[in-house]
Amino acid sequence: MPFARISLLKGKSPDYLRALSDSIHQAMVETFNVPPADRFQIIHQHEPGELIFNRNYLAGPRSDDFVLISITTGKPRTTEMRKALFRRTVELLHHSPGLRPEDVM
Repeated sequence: MPFARISLLKGKSPDYLRALSDSIHQAMVETFNVPPADRFQIIHQHEPGELIFNRNYLAGPRSDDFVLISITTGKPRTTEMRKALFRRTVELLHHSPGLRPEDVM
């Protein structure tokens, strides 16, 4: 049972949050063999100043659309599976809700 914590700045619409949730879950279903009904997520929306991130570290520059995703899994996954999850998550989030890859961590 993977559990995802998703952190972002406050102000996104319910449709945006649903697209964010759906894309992350779809990536886990496709790459981690998670059953489609096995969805456990918490979305944390933060006031400015409560989500602190370096806008230029490694893959920057990051914008106010920055999303930090933390996934806890019950069983270990291979390095290849984790890399596939990272790639697919970024692809799906770029498609919907339209996040730039630099804004996904």
